[in-house]
Amino acid sequence: MVDNPTEQEQELQPDSDGIIRRHNLFENLDGEQTVNETESLCMNCHDNGTTRFLITKIPHFKEVVIMAFECPHCFFQNNEIQSASMIQEKGQKITIKVKNKLDLNRQLVKSEKSILIFPDLELTIAPSGGSLTTVEGAISKAVQDLTLNQPQRLEQDYSVWQKVQEVIGKLKIKIEQNDKIDFIPFEMVLDDPSGNSFCENLCAPNKTTEQDESLGIMADANNVEADGLDLDLQHEVHTFFGNCSRCEAACDTKMHMLEIPHFKDVIVMSTVCDACGYKSNEIKSGGAISPKGKRITLKMTENEDLSRDILKSETCGLKIPEVDLELAAGTLGGRFTTVEGLLKQIYEELDQKAAFRHGDGVDPARVMAFDTFLSKLKKVLNMEQEFTLILDDPLSNSYLQNVYAPDEDPNMTTEFYERSWEENEAWGLNDIKVENYENDV
Repeated sequence: MVDNPTEQEQELQPDSDGIIRRHNLFENLDGEQTVNETESLCMNCHDNGTTRFLITKIPHFKEVVIMAFECPHCFFQNNEIQSASMIQEKGQKITIKVKNKLDLNRQLVKSEKSILIFPDLELTIAPSGGSLTTVEGAISKAVQDLTLNQPQRLEQDYSVWQKVQEVIGKLKIKIEQNDKIDFIPFEMVLDDPSGNSFCENLCAPNKTTEQDESLGIMADANNVEADGLDLDLQHEVHTFFGNCSRCEAACDTKMHMLEIPHFKDVIVMSTVCDACGYKSNEIKSGGAISPKGKRITLKMTENEDLSRDILKSETCGLKIPEVDLELAAGTLGGRFTTVEGLLKQIYEELDQKAAFRHGDGVDPARVMAFDTFLSKLKKVLNMEQEFTLILDDPLSNSYLQNVYAPDEDPNMTTEFYERSWEENEAWGLNDIKVENYENDV
């Protein structure tokens, strides 16, 4: 089923034969859009930076231009979304009733002309740059904008600073609520005179296969259940029968596929032997091998950073330069825990299993040096000093939680790099043939 593009969605371009024909300017989101780059002025340091923009269509909505700016001189970054649709005949006012955590995750397209209104706080957020975010992300951005000028308000007028601080506190309470306790519902109004904003409808019913067929829409073969079997891999725990690696008794391994937000699917495996009590757990990537490696650097500055979720795959190395700690790829296997949990496990493994710390032939100087290293690691674990955590994964299968998502984390940088020939050789990637392999059969 193909929509006919309007004149606004078409661009006049000459073909190879010199004849001018109309071509689609706005492409559907399918992962193969062309990202355009242009040099532009950085408003922070007034040097030249790079703006990348993507002209696309949001399904079931309108045409938009997604832009991201980055300055290589002062490292200033900014991203926004602008509507590429015509101004609608009528404006729109969307009232969002937030009753639980699920409502905070509604997708939101906020145009550059729209304002946010919180009736219970008598607060109106003026129009700013357009954004593609969530309800929680929109509130977090409002908190960030209000916090930005608080030091100046404190110097100029304490009463204004105090009132703004109260509003900031109330906004934070809205997004930090937990479904396990009494969730306080509230309303948020998105008022857009241009009519180009959008909020995800979580109550819209899913079409049945019969309804799709009546509308002439072909059913997605990936969603069809084979022979009536329920193949819901995302919500089931699967059991594999085998033997314990320690005592060879019958032992089951349980596996569950888990989706990590803003990352990818992973496979969590757990083995428990009832005979000898042996336990093991491991986590592996459930997706394809990424074309590039990934290096994540996080500056740990406060205790809350220790509670960030972390996925360290079996191919990931770890460094903490401040205490001269470096773990090679494969150390501890795959782990899905928190930063604190991972550091505790590293400390316990080094403290309990370091063979050269015990015995008759122990070098006292070596033991003293190792104890000094452990004391430094203990200070890091207790967050008594700031430090830098570096995850280097050649296969890009590791993840560190961004607590500011969908906005960028100011203390965390993610770098993608080309793997060396030696790294590809170590993981067997140089021997993989993905083209014309049928001829070798």
